[in-house]
Amino acid sequence: MLGWAVVFFVIAIIAAVFGFGGIAAGAAGIAKILFFIFVVLFVLALISNAVRGRGPKI
Repeated sequence: MLGWAVVFFVIAIIAAVFGFGGIAAGAAGIAKILFFIFVVLFVLALISNAVRGRGPKI
């Protein structure tokens, strides 16, 4: 999911450079939403592992 956020961010940067403001804003909005979903799922996974008592295996 983080990969998709990066792809949409790159699309937004390229669209902004070429002057496509609407496309850039849309891609940036999608990238922002995907990034925050990724962060929420990551935090939930960390909390879930902490509650279960399983730490990272080194």
